[in-house]
Amino acid sequence: DSTDSNDTFVDYDAAPCHNRFCPLFQRVAPPFLAATCAAAALATGALLVALAKRPQAWRWPQSRALLAQLALGTALFAALLPALAAGIAWGWHLGTGPCRLTHLLWHWSLFAQALLVARGSCGTAWARWDPRSRRLAVALWAVALLLATPAALVSGVAADTACVRRSVDFLAPAYLLHLTLCLCLLLLLPAGLLLAALAVPRFRASWAAGAGLTWPFVGLWVPYGAGLAGEFLLQTGLLEPTCGSFEHFDLALGLSEGLGVLHCGLGPLVLLLAWRC
Repeated sequence: DSTDSNDTFVDYDAAPCHNRFCPLFQRVAPPFLAATCAAAALATGALLVALAKRPQAWRWPQSRALLAQLALGTALFAALLPALAAGIAWGWHLGTGPCRLTHLLWHWSLFAQALLVARGSCGTAWARWDPRSRRLAVALWAVALLLATPAALVSGVAADTACVRRSVDFLAPAYLLHLTLCLCLLLLLPAGLLLAALAVPRFRASWAAGAGLTWPFVGLWVPYGAGLAGEFLLQTGLLEPTCGSFEHFDLALGLSEGLGVLHCGLGPLVLLLAWRC
């Protein structure tokens, strides 16, 4: 009812903007997460059995040490899906602490897988499970946990019933740090690996030999990383918000996150199919 308000919404064509994403998300997300968890449990279990039963079949770059750690990362990620599905369907009643722990473990598994794929694509560190490789594994998982800590700091419980990934101001330093880490590991790192595979002969030879089979573990999260970048531009006003962006962006971001969630089932499945073939 003021001049400033009219100026703010001039691009909305005086029409009410309706975001229908939340009802759709609450209806679709729980069965999707439950089905993905079941598929991930089957695929990851089958991959671990194959690694144990046929150790001689896994050579570099499909090293047993690398693949076992990727399977551990997907198992940790999938184990969180039932709690998230229940929280979406019936509300989150476990409090802020468990919510932040869930987001910490969620991002820890993601970041560890991204670092594993990056290290596996750049050399033969996982060719054998010796003391050097074990020290590297401990350091990598510790770094991933450190990088995931901001995710726990910015998450929280909204309206006492929803465990959300951001409960702080969009420009809060902790969230900007978390966003930067997500963009680096989920968007820039996969893009850099792809460019390196195309431009550097040594990396190209490694991918041709099979290192690219680990791509689903990080590649499926690239659209979500791009979505987070778009969200930042919209929230800060660097992109002009319109009714179309308001109504459709949440849907696009949710679909991209759903695509990323599929990595915990598709990643082990791709490795199993490649091993069988």
